[in-house]
Amino acid sequence: MGKIETFRLGIAPLKQGPRKVFVYLPDDYDTSDRVYPVLYMFDGHNLFSDETATYGKCWGIKDYLDAHHLPLVVIGQDCNHTGDMRLMEYCPLPVENDTWFPEGTVCGDITADWFVTKLKPYCEQRYRIHSDRAHVGIAGSSMGGLMSMYCIAKHNAVYSKAACLSSTMDITLNGLIQTINESSISRSTKIYMDFGSMEVRSKKHFAESVDRMLMINHAFQEKHCNTYPNVVVGGHHSEATWETIVPLFLEYLYPELY
Repeated sequence: MGKIETFRLGIAPLKQGPRKVFVYLPDDYDTSDRVYPVLYMFDGHNLFSDETATYGKCWGIKDYLDAHHLPLVVIGQDCNHTGDMRLMEYCPLPVENDTWFPEGTVCGDITADWFVTKLKPYCEQRYRIHSDRAHVGIAGSSMGGLMSMYCIAKHNAVYSKAACLSSTMDITLNGLIQTINESSISRSTKIYMDFGSMEVRSKKHFAESVDRMLMINHAFQEKHCNTYPNVVVGGHHSEATWETIVPLFLEYLYPELY
């Protein structure tokens, strides 16, 4: 059985620090000397245990990795739980219609930089994990999915793969596409993206969601990325649905583990 460790790491200038980080270590971590591929994730409290999950249901990532004995380290950053600070910290670009936040309050770019300049180097000193981009991924859902889309474009020299589940695609669509267009992105990049069919309330909203996802997908494909856009039939905006997607995106992003 794999194990979960936690530690705290300073996150200034963001608030609610030092921030708690959850780490899954594979079942053979203590008995081998191998160096492991790594997946960094947002909302670490929701990944491994129902007891720490916001709504009492986690992604079940530990159970899946244990059952299949996959040699992967997963590192999840706890979000800011104060008011709307999670949304602000996980929004990397100005909001286009400015109905979500007051002007100038989004700081997802700071969060993304913290992952690259603070969290990743610290974890590489603490754990036997790869540092080269070929073995490093980023993943998240909802606003964490938006952040993963941003990170795989803006910090492509760091990450080679991303899983972007139920991403919040509407509030920064033009800025995100511009970021993708202006970023230097390797052809070896792999990106999984999806949304659940039950996340939208009408045929009109469903069509709009498909259109947004395909626009983002097209922007990544213009950079010659390997992409996997997906509509999860019957899928909800929930950890219970995202748990069912874990096997799909992990095998797509890390086929060598299988």
